[in-house]
Amino acid sequence: MRRIAIFLVLAAAAAAFWYTTRSTLDGAPSSHAPDPVTLNRGNGHEPESLDPQRGRTDSEHIILRDLFEGLTSLDEEARPVPAAASAWTLSDDGLTYQFTLRSGLRWSNGDPLSAEDFAYGLRRLVDPATASPYAQIVDMIEGASDITAGKRQAETLGIAVPDPSTLVVRLRAPTPYLPGVFAHPSTFPVHRGNLERDGREFTRPGKLISNGAFVLNEWSVGSQVVVHRNPYYWNDGNNRIDVVRFHHVSDQTAELRRYRAGELDITYVVPPAQFQWVRENLPRELHVAPQLTTYYYGFNLTRPPYKDNVPLRRALSMVIDRDRLTRSVTGRGELPAYSWVPAGIDQYVPQEPEWARLPFAERMAEARRLYAQAGYSAARPLKTEIRYNADESHARIALAIAAMWKESLGVEASLVGEEFKVLLQDITQAQVTQVFRSSWIGDYNDAYTFAQYLKSDFGINLPQYRNAQYDKLVTGAAAEPDRARRRAMLEEAERVMLADQPLIPLYFYVSKHLVKPWVQGWRNNVMNVQYSKDMTIAGRD
Repeated sequence: MRRIAIFLVLAAAAAAFWYTTRSTLDGAPSSHAPDPVTLNRGNGHEPESLDPQRGRTDSEHIILRDLFEGLTSLDEEARPVPAAASAWTLSDDGLTYQFTLRSGLRWSNGDPLSAEDFAYGLRRLVDPATASPYAQIVDMIEGASDITAGKRQAETLGIAVPDPSTLVVRLRAPTPYLPGVFAHPSTFPVHRGNLERDGREFTRPGKLISNGAFVLNEWSVGSQVVVHRNPYYWNDGNNRIDVVRFHHVSDQTAELRRYRAGELDITYVVPPAQFQWVRENLPRELHVAPQLTTYYYGFNLTRPPYKDNVPLRRALSMVIDRDRLTRSVTGRGELPAYSWVPAGIDQYVPQEPEWARLPFAERMAEARRLYAQAGYSAARPLKTEIRYNADESHARIALAIAAMWKESLGVEASLVGEEFKVLLQDITQAQVTQVFRSSWIGDYNDAYTFAQYLKSDFGINLPQYRNAQYDKLVTGAAAEPDRARRRAMLEEAERVMLADQPLIPLYFYVSKHLVKPWVQGWRNNVMNVQYSKDMTIAGRD
C-alpha cells in the first residue's frame, strides 16, 4: 500500500509539473507559469445535470463528452473509433462484443479505471432507481429491457468483466451500431466511490471524479461551467487546451453579440434574424453542415383536444407550409420535414405520408374536411396553446405556424414562451401543455435512434405516444438479425406513426456555428459532435 501511495504522489507531482511548464517545453520562457490556453464555447441553455446517466439535453451532453470518455468516441465523419477501449471484437454470430481497455487508464483523482467501472455505469443506466431518460438506449443488451421494466435486477445485465481490462457485452440480437452507442454520454463510466460517498451531490465542482480530457472546476448557475484539463487522462499529451468555459446564453442574439465582442470562440447557434448578415460578413467563420436532428411540434396525447383525435392532429400538420417555413422564417439551410427520420441515415429510406405529395390546394381541402370531422368549424374554432422555450427563433416559428393555422382552418392559437427548464417540466407533467416545441437529435447513425424515441416505454417519449402495432414493429426490428427485414420493419413503423400523427415534423436541422479563425480542429459532422480536446488555439492575441 505504501508503494502505491508513493506512486500516486509522484504521478500527481509529475502532472503538476507538466501543466505549469508545458509552454517551457514548447520553447516559451520558464520564469513563470504560462497563461492557460482557454477555449470559450457558447453552449445554449443551462444544464439540468452533469450526471452521465441522467443528462438528457444537448448542452449537457457537450460538457459530458469533455468530462468523461466512453469505450468509443466519434471521428470527423461521426464514425465510432477507439477511445477508452483500444479495440473490440465481434463474435461470428453477431451476439457478443468484447472491448479491450487501454492500459494504465485512470480517473481524474488518480484512481485506476477498469472495465468494472464501465459495467457499473451500464448497470446504473438500466436500473429503474436511476430513472435515466436514456435507459432504453442499450435495450439491445441481454436482459436490459426486463431490468428497466423492473422484472430483473440490474446485476443480471448481459455484461461480464473477466479481467480488469476486458468488458464482454452479450446482445439479444445482432446490433452492428453498438460501438456508436457506446460513444453516447449515457453509457459513460461512473466512479462508484464518488457516487456512494456524495450521492446526488457527486456531480458538483470539487466532488465530481471523471475520466475524460477535463475535470469540473466551476459551475456558476445561470452563467457558465468551467472545466480544466485532466492530467490523468490517457491522451493528455495531445490535448492543447487547458481550460474550457461553457457559456450558457439562451438568447441567440446576445450570444452573437458576445462572439463579436471576442468573449466567445465558438457559438452554440447562429440567430436566424442575423444569419444573412453573418453569411455576408463572416463567411470564413460560419460553419453550416447537415445534422441528424428533427425539429418538431409535439401534441399532448394524454388530454383533450389531441387525445384520441387523429383527424385533428393530421389536419394541423397538413396545412403547415414547410417550404415557406424553411425559406422565409428559418432561412438557414434547413430542409422541410415530412418524415420523422432525416435523410442521410445509413441504409434507410425515410417515409412520408401520402398527402405530402399532394398539391398544396388539395392538401388544404383534405385538412379542412378532417378539421370538420374532428368537430371544429368557423363557428366553433379550435382554441389551443403553443409552448416553446423562449428565444427569437422559436418565437418566429410559433408565430408563423399560428398564422398558417388561423389562415387555413380558423384555429385560434395563443403562444407561451418560457424558460427551457420550465418547458421541460410542463411537458413532462403534461398538465397544461397542448402543443409544444422540441427536437430530437440522433444518438447514433441508425434509424433505430429515431424509432425508439416514440416507443411507449422510452423515457424521453415527450408526446407520450402509445401504439401497440408501432411498439411491436420497433421491438421486432431490434431483435431482427436480417438487415433487409430489419429495415422494412423500421420503415413500416415510421408509416404507422405518421398515420397517427403524434407529432408534426417541421424541418431537419443543419448545424450552425460561428468559429473564430484561431480555433483549429473544428470538424463538421452529421452528429454535430466536437470534442474540445481535439481543438487548438493558434494566433489569438
